[in-house]
Amino acid sequence: MPDTLPANQPRSLASNVRWTVCAMIFVATTINYMDRQVIGILKPTLMHTIGMTEQNYGYVIACFQLAYALGLVVAGRLVDKLGSRLGYALIMAVWSIAAIGHAFVATTMGFAIARIALGLGEAGNFPAAIKTVADWFPKRERSFATGLLNTGTTAGAMVAPIVVPWITIRYGWHMAFVATGLLGAPWIVWWYWKYRTPAEHATVSLAELAHIRSDEESPTEGGVQPKWLELIQYRQTWALATARFLTDAIWWFYLFWLPGFLDAKYHLGLTQMGPPLILIYAASAVGGVAGGWLPAFFVRHGAEEGQARLRTMLICACFSLPMLFAGPVNTMWVSILILSLAVAGHQGWSANMYTTVSDVFPPRAVGSVTGITAMAGSLGGVLFSLEAGHILQLTGSYATLFIIAGTVYMIAWLILRLFAGGMHRVNLEA
Repeated sequence: MPDTLPANQPRSLASNVRWTVCAMIFVATTINYMDRQVIGILKPTLMHTIGMTEQNYGYVIACFQLAYALGLVVAGRLVDKLGSRLGYALIMAVWSIAAIGHAFVATTMGFAIARIALGLGEAGNFPAAIKTVADWFPKRERSFATGLLNTGTTAGAMVAPIVVPWITIRYGWHMAFVATGLLGAPWIVWWYWKYRTPAEHATVSLAELAHIRSDEESPTEGGVQPKWLELIQYRQTWALATARFLTDAIWWFYLFWLPGFLDAKYHLGLTQMGPPLILIYAASAVGGVAGGWLPAFFVRHGAEEGQARLRTMLICACFSLPMLFAGPVNTMWVSILILSLAVAGHQGWSANMYTTVSDVFPPRAVGSVTGITAMAGSLGGVLFSLEAGHILQLTGSYATLFIIAGTVYMIAWLILRLFAGGMHRVNLEA
């Protein structure tokens, strides 16, 4: 972890504490993505066992995303009010119980209800995680920390294809939901026992506390928490929300529909699906870390922070362009290569997309703005899932969906470039 304390200042354990904080939110994000990925891996199984159609599957996924969108606004506000320690623990408890609840339904309607409960709970993970990063890291270090925690999405997506088929083959699909849902219990104990804010932590020195707060621009940033109606008056909020509306939907698509694509086009069964998915999501881990590292690299070579962020996101957007040509590909490993580039680009993009909120808005607004923008991302995902189910039910082809996935990042980048104010900090008192 970057450590830029003055050489004459004593080193405390705070740098190690920051590693521990990153580890805890990384594990939480891994569990979060395991719980939501189970249904994607089991999609072919559920289509055979309970008769779920492509369009019905699209409705079920849309239910999750709609609930996730609604939950994000509430979760962001909840975390801002309760703080990360209590808020994050409550959020994990809700989604873990909902994940287990999937084991007790056996109809499309039942799964829709279970996914609504899961979406409401899982919505809190990223508002809580981003607020935690903003509490513990100065602005110039946040993209790296966010890139690390964001690899938890990849870890969850990689571990699930290993664990879920193994459990399903031996104990049935019901136990796959139960086993992954139970992972939240030990994390809650760990988090509530270990986590404190920097000001409350016994091992954080005054020098390190000053380092964490070193690039906050104004002491007035510690003022009254802004209302949602105030935040949506800023064009930066709309630019960030629109970018997430366009691009989050594509990650949802990769997460929930890739197992079905591999099964439909290349006839991979439950036991054969793991290695291709692991390779694809491993590439996304590399993209997430690289995307978090690149802005600091550009800053060291003379770029302003906002320009460094935009330059990195442009590079990430370019990685999605090969998706324009993915539809006609009939060789599985060529498809996997193209998909690997695309998900790597998305995760690099995502690491910076999350960090832009804490770059542009002061800490007291981070949870709320993250909730607003992530809600927009989920609404985009709802519309895309409904359309994906409709297209696949009618045509059985992913070509149109891949073309969309290849173009939206460039559109989103142009919106950020034109309307996000160069990624400069918003003065809420102005």
